[in-house]
Amino acid sequence: MSTTLAFKPRTDKELAARIARDIPSGWTVNLGIGQPTTIADHVPADREVLFHSENGILGMGPSPRDNERDHWLINAGKQHVTLKTGASLFHHADSFAMIRGRHLDLCVLGAYQVAENGDLANWNVPDPRVIPGIGGAMDLAAGAKRIWIMMSHTTKKGEAKLLPLCDYPLTAVACVTRVYTELATLDVTPRGFVLVDMVDGLSLDALQAKTGATIHR
Repeated sequence: MSTTLAFKPRTDKELAARIARDIPSGWTVNLGIGQPTTIADHVPADREVLFHSENGILGMGPSPRDNERDHWLINAGKQHVTLKTGASLFHHADSFAMIRGRHLDLCVLGAYQVAENGDLANWNVPDPRVIPGIGGAMDLAAGAKRIWIMMSHTTKKGEAKLLPLCDYPLTAVACVTRVYTELATLDVTPRGFVLVDMVDGLSLDALQAKTGATIHR
C-alpha cells in the first residue's frame, strides 16, 4: 500500500521570499505587474538590488505602509511604492530604452503557461471574458538578460501550466530561464525543466503528476 507524505505549498509571501533570496546584490531588476511586485518586500537587508518600473523609476523600495503613501509615487501596475535613497525618476521612453538596450539583469514575470524550451505565454487566454493585457511584457521578455517566472503550478481547475508546448498565444519564445511555483523551483535548460528544489514532503512523482512536461533531476 503506497503512502503520500503531507506537504505544504509555499504561501505567496514564502514564494516571494524564495525568489528574493536568489537575486544577487547589484542587479537591476524589473518586477512584473501583480504578484512579482511583492518580491521587493523580501530582499535581505544587507543586499542592494535596484528595482525598475516601466513607468520611469529606478530604485524602488518596499511597499509603503498605509499612512506613508505618496499618491504621486506608483509603479507600472498603479501600486503605491517607496523610493530608496538615490532613486531616479525619468521619462517612460527612457525606461523602455533601458529595457530594449538590455540594461536589466533580470525581470520576474507572471505566466499563464511556460513551455519546456522557455516559451512564455502571459498576455492572453482563449476566453472572451478575459481582457488581453500585454503591457510591457513583450519588451521585457525580449530585452531583460534573464526572465524568471513566478506562477501557480496549475490552474484553479488543476490543469498543468508547465508544458511541452504552450497552447496560449506567446509573449516571447525561448526567453524563460527559471520558474518558481508554490511547489517547486525549476530551471529551463536544453534538456527541458530541471528540478532545483521542491517543498518538503512532496515527492517527485507527485510533482510530475501536476506538470505537463517531463521534470529532470
